[in-house]
Amino acid sequence: MCGIVGYVGPRDAVPVLLEGLGRLEYRGYDSAGLAVVHKPSKGPAELRVRKTPGRVDDLAADLPARFRGSPGIGHTRWATHGEPTAANAHPHTDASGRIAVVHNGIIENADALRAQLTADGVVFASETDTETVAHLVAAAFADGAKDLEEAVRRALHRVVGAYGIAVLDAEHPDRVVVARNGSPVLLGVGDREMFVASDVAAIAGFTRQVVYLDDGELATLTAGGYRTFTLDDRATAKTPSTVDWDVAGAERGDHDHFLAKEIAEQPRAIERTLSGRLEERFSTAHLGGLNMDVREARAFRRVTILGCGSAWFAGELGAQLIEDLARMPAHAEPASEFRYRNPVVEPDTLYVAVSQSGETVDTLAAVQELQRKGARVIGIVNVVGSTIARQVDGGIYLHAGPEMSVASTKSFTSTVVAFALLALHLGRMRDLSPSDGGRIVAGLAALPGQIEQILDDEKRTGVIAAAAAELAPSESVLYIGRRHGWAVAKEGAQKLKEISYCHAEAYAAAELKHGPLALVGPELPTVAVVPDDDLAEKNTSTLAEIRARRGPVVAVGHREIPGAGRTLVVPRSEPELDPVLLSIPLQLLAYHAAVALDRDVDRPRNLAKSVTVE
Repeated sequence: MCGIVGYVGPRDAVPVLLEGLGRLEYRGYDSAGLAVVHKPSKGPAELRVRKTPGRVDDLAADLPARFRGSPGIGHTRWATHGEPTAANAHPHTDASGRIAVVHNGIIENADALRAQLTADGVVFASETDTETVAHLVAAAFADGAKDLEEAVRRALHRVVGAYGIAVLDAEHPDRVVVARNGSPVLLGVGDREMFVASDVAAIAGFTRQVVYLDDGELATLTAGGYRTFTLDDRATAKTPSTVDWDVAGAERGDHDHFLAKEIAEQPRAIERTLSGRLEERFSTAHLGGLNMDVREARAFRRVTILGCGSAWFAGELGAQLIEDLARMPAHAEPASEFRYRNPVVEPDTLYVAVSQSGETVDTLAAVQELQRKGARVIGIVNVVGSTIARQVDGGIYLHAGPEMSVASTKSFTSTVVAFALLALHLGRMRDLSPSDGGRIVAGLAALPGQIEQILDDEKRTGVIAAAAAELAPSESVLYIGRRHGWAVAKEGAQKLKEISYCHAEAYAAAELKHGPLALVGPELPTVAVVPDDDLAEKNTSTLAEIRARRGPVVAVGHREIPGAGRTLVVPRSEPELDPVLLSIPLQLLAYHAAVALDRDVDRPRNLAKSVTVE
């Protein structure tokens, strides 16, 4: 949940590092730092380090006018070990100031290593686990390591845990050595220059040629190229691939926040998810990336979906779509729990891993455990070439574009659309009729225009912003829904919690009488997801129970809802696809509430976009 960027080449590294860190700030933003090798006209090269608590802009403002050098490494941090202070910010150095290290992940045996190093006379300057690596590299040189590569390999042989690291050495001023184990690291290949990053966003403005390291691999980067190898110094072969990453997607444009921009981008994002995948002739979906033929697909009897946070809630909607359209038992559960419960893995179950970033550590661990037990795992992922995308047996890329705000919006709705495609694909192999398949195909094709209508209506009326202003002062908000609406309510509550810091809890509407109704009163507003379906009357009765206790109600539905103080009206889609449209007002509600409370909408406290630590 931190960002790494590095550069080696003829230009000054500092502007490259700052630009890359700015694009990585969504991965961690409580402190930032740089280290560069300065080569004076006379005398040996020296390491220069600058770091500060706060944002990348704070770091840039704090840099001395003559802070220059190359190669260099930079880092933006999401705190795990130690508070966000200048001392705990990366890069970390050894006692002599020769070695600098940036690190993502967690060194699990850091306490034991710290004790050993302290016994050897090392004095630590921070509370972090990362500082141990800098001292281990220095110790390896003291023990006779002949070059930086050997010193890093020796150090990592003593480390237990997850890491993506980059190491700089003032006495090897022509190179950066990097390594990966459980935390993403990729190399960028330029013209007589090389880059390293934890996310392609950091380097997409400089090169489109990238090399992804696998777990247990290291690389040496010089201006002339790169060499990849293992901890035992066996050479590995890596070929660069071309990434298609839209740099404009990492800019806010005319929007006040990335979140507002990404909410507005959903019509185009869903068009990209659907592009080339709707087959009107046979009323089905074309999903060649699944890498399975009809016989293999029909052999599966059930589906299990794994994700974390919004990906899990999208998976719950996906499970309902698969049951509705393919008539296969399906369920979703948090990958963070699945990996620890020694699950029964059955050969006739298709497993689906969901992750926007493709780097979510809990989801990746679940995938690896499943594959160890012989399961077939496919992925629904946004980031092309990410770790989960490369690990799974096939899958669906979202193509939603870069999502820079921490809170998920366009990747959430695109994921639900991807599940609709998967459910349609599986359903047409089974009992879903051509007429029902055609109905879903038409409904999917209409979604971008319907979302555009919701966004245009809000610009014109401001109804959602007004509802948000009324909710914003509340200490807590209850979200309720039935069937599809319950998962929508969970995602809506998640959004409000994430970016407004207002406590919000989602309950199945039918469960209201079994406990939560005790909380209802004038001080507890309820947001109710009430589509115009066969459960509309039951939902109306639930709202009457709330209103009888003078609880304020905001409803989201297809028409004005009796018993609601306000109704946020959305167009009608096919019943199976309604959750996509019902989610949009809840995103806007959370956004406007956060703005009304003057929250940091794109960088909410304590959170980061890509969760790569346990």
